[in-house]
Amino acid sequence: MAAEIPPQVTPAAGHLARRVDRSQWFGTSALGQIELLPSTWTPISIPPVDAGAPRISDCVIVDYELGNTLSVMHALRRVGVAARVSRDPADILRAPALVLPGVGAFAKAMANLDRLDLTVPLRCAVEERRTPILGICLGMQIMGKSSTEYGYHEGLGWFDYEIRRMEPAGGLPVPHVGWNSVAKTPEAIVEGIPEGASFYFDHGYAAPARRRAYEIATCDYGGSFVALARREHIFAAQFHPEKSQDAGQKLLANFAGIVASSL
Repeated sequence: MAAEIPPQVTPAAGHLARRVDRSQWFGTSALGQIELLPSTWTPISIPPVDAGAPRISDCVIVDYELGNTLSVMHALRRVGVAARVSRDPADILRAPALVLPGVGAFAKAMANLDRLDLTVPLRCAVEERRTPILGICLGMQIMGKSSTEYGYHEGLGWFDYEIRRMEPAGGLPVPHVGWNSVAKTPEAIVEGIPEGASFYFDHGYAAPARRRAYEIATCDYGGSFVALARREHIFAAQFHPEKSQDAGQKLLANFAGIVASSL
């Protein structure tokens, strides 16, 4: 006798897709459920580990309750990085490399860092000890000077860009969700990534491109914005490398290589 499928799970192209309560993500104003239908099931391949890239023995993914920490951790492990998730200030201070992911609102991110007593150790690690760090999506945004998302809010100030709501020309929808190509300049973090490579984006706010020296890559979505930035040991990506398959894997491997060469 075949096993009974629970009501919260539905078959999808030979797989089981779990229905998810969206209120857990966005609050009661977004009550409802979504499910993955067979017609929307798109299998993706997980790229193999790039065995030729340098490796690091420890990388702490900062947990401030707004990041997709586990997917970032698994992506780093696929390129041979011993990554772990932590909100322990001592771990942040000792780590040879840090990743600051993020999904959500700018003000909430800064408030969470303060509430969890992570702002001071994070600043100490990056500003005083010069620990290499990679910000992802919201993590990139809070590395900037400020944001106008639901008011004016100050960021960590490691870059001087200001985060603004996207207002793309041509009636393009906001938020900007999906794959888009980037225009990059020669830099170690993007070495080996083909010209015109696409990355996965999911955001409604961004830093407008201004041709500043730290702008490594830009993306056009009815207007140009900063897709990737570097200021010495501080890296920031508006896209999600952990969701960007081959190009994203290469970028993470390059970050690991840069860290390894600095130790």
